[in-house]
Amino acid sequence: MTYCVALKLREGLVLCSDSRTNAGVDHIASFRKLSVFDIPGDRVIFLQCAGNLASTQSVINILRHGIQHEERHILNVGSLFEVAELIGRTIRHVISRDEGQNQGIDFGCNILVSGQIKGDEPSLFHVYPQGNFIEATEDTPYFQIGESKYGKPILDRVITWETPLAKGMQCALISMDSTLRSNLSVGMPLDTISYPANLLDNPGIRRLDENDEHFLKLRTAWSDGLKNLFNELPEFF
Repeated sequence: MTYCVALKLREGLVLCSDSRTNAGVDHIASFRKLSVFDIPGDRVIFLQCAGNLASTQSVINILRHGIQHEERHILNVGSLFEVAELIGRTIRHVISRDEGQNQGIDFGCNILVSGQIKGDEPSLFHVYPQGNFIEATEDTPYFQIGESKYGKPILDRVITWETPLAKGMQCALISMDSTLRSNLSVGMPLDTISYPANLLDNPGIRRLDENDEHFLKLRTAWSDGLKNLFNELPEFF
């Protein structure tokens, strides 16, 4: 399974994705679910994928192929809205193609599309298997895909449009830690990106494994803090 979370904040974008995929208990592997398309100084586009692995890989490969062979592609459209439209059409094409040959298999996938094109503000979209999509706003500044329920409470309580970028990354990692603890189908390593608004370049993907010092300190501090706070709560009776 998968868990991906993306935050659109005043200062920029925060992205975090796990890397586990599985088909039953005997077939577990790691695949990067965070992809980057960029032209430094003009645009940077991030894709986080959840769902059928064959479908998501097909979508990414078609997008990369289109850069070389299509007149209109992800690196020359005029806005992130048009990028989301293009990805929605690609998802519909892939699912329609594969479902016709394999009845009864779920080929659905969800993709978080974020980034910035020169002249526009950073944007974040959630593209559904049907090809339609919604955009994050100041009132709803984050999206999740995959195993979202375990990591949602902390996001609801903490994240606002004004949350600083560094605090947004802390919250995204705590959200991921909550999911890792409660669902074995989500697993390390993690891929993270912190994108400051108007950078218009790829800041690089930071990969966190089980031994990453910062992540270990963060999850330990969060766990200990919750236990201490719980012990200080007033008794109900």
